[in-house]
Amino acid sequence: MTNRIAISLGVFLIAAAVIDIAMFGDLHMIFLGKKLFALIDWIAFWR
Repeated sequence: MTNRIAISLGVFLIAAAVIDIAMFGDLHMIFLGKKLFALIDWIAFWR
């Protein structure tokens, strides 16, 4: 992955998160954050 692709992907993800928070509030992000930590914990268990 080149730097240009990585930067554009990062900008896209940040923009998507900002639009989601602006339209629907921050409850979705809190829910997804909790699920992400649960997934990381589950993956670490199987490692």
